[in-house]
Amino acid sequence: MSDLEAFRTETRAWLEENCPASMRTPAQGEKDICWGGRNFNFQSEDQKLWLERMGARGWTVPTWPKEYGGGGLSKDEAKILAEEMKRIKARSPLTSFGIWMLGPALLKFGTHEQKLEHLPSIARGEIRWCQGYSEPNAGSDLAALATKAEDKGDHYIINGQKIWTSYADKSDWIFCLIRTDTTDKHNGISFILFDMASEGVSTKPIQLISGYSPFCETFFDDVKAYKKNLVGEVNKGWTVAKYLLTHERTGISEMGVPTPLNRLAVDKLGTNDAGELPETMLRHQIAEHEIDVMSFMFTMERAKDEAKAGNEMGAYSSFLKAYGTELNKDRHELIVKINGSDAFEWEGQFSNNGEIPRTWLRTKANSIEGGTTEIQHNIIAKRVLGLPS
Repeated sequence: MSDLEAFRTETRAWLEENCPASMRTPAQGEKDICWGGRNFNFQSEDQKLWLERMGARGWTVPTWPKEYGGGGLSKDEAKILAEEMKRIKARSPLTSFGIWMLGPALLKFGTHEQKLEHLPSIARGEIRWCQGYSEPNAGSDLAALATKAEDKGDHYIINGQKIWTSYADKSDWIFCLIRTDTTDKHNGISFILFDMASEGVSTKPIQLISGYSPFCETFFDDVKAYKKNLVGEVNKGWTVAKYLLTHERTGISEMGVPTPLNRLAVDKLGTNDAGELPETMLRHQIAEHEIDVMSFMFTMERAKDEAKAGNEMGAYSSFLKAYGTELNKDRHELIVKINGSDAFEWEGQFSNNGEIPRTWLRTKANSIEGGTTEIQHNIIAKRVLGLPS
């Protein structure tokens, strides 16, 4: 038996023994997603137990080094873990901006001390992070940000405002872009971490058309942030920010690879005598979508192989983000069609308390967050296709 075959056998046995039965069913909306953090309310004891077991093994972040709370797995071993979790329909034990945004940036740019302080708590789901990037006058032109930091020796005093800060009202810490030099647009930005419980930090939720309020306005009034949590060099935060964005965009793109729609359609509509969905047009639309998803999955695998070979994602992440978000939007359009009039029930059992229409409306933001689709197209045109500005 090869080493990988042995690893698969051991992993399969461990998952069978340690993944609770209730964690082997599809998540039924936001309430079933485990974000972790100091104030997170677990939906069940099983949800808490699943996080604790996976976190103790380092398998919430399987490829991170063990000394920083990870599993220390190779890319091939991590792929096997993902396959074995999918085999038993195991839910992800932890969803975290710390895992798929801040973590990679800290691994590349952080000091050893910063990694030891912050990465293990991310891996175990003990600290929930939010992202302080966009501002009222700095969205697509992010480098126009004006949140200012005043140097006070061993710390900064920060004043300003961020907007569209996802889950800022529920997060413990923030990774934030601040202006440390007003004379240079791009080379006057620094990347710093600080506690959201710090004096002078306040948040105000922004209600969306879906009825949810995942986004917030975030205000900083004389907030103290220590320089020991400055990631990378002072005034070089734009480099860290761009690297982090490639991981954010890749993470958003993965929303385009969900549970196959044909299962949902059969459960809702049943089949005809030939074992097919009775509605021909819908059947063809679902088939076309699933082909697109499969093609996108192969593209994602190719991108992972490139990363495995040591090649940076760079502008390629813009392609994945742009296409993945459109796939996710198309998916939820089809879910609405599958559910018919039930899809427009705002509250009640047929739409899972409005989960179907609310999520459909929420997907409209996918092509805006993490850099608009128009911005991604500009990046692709310039950096991938080599077209003139």
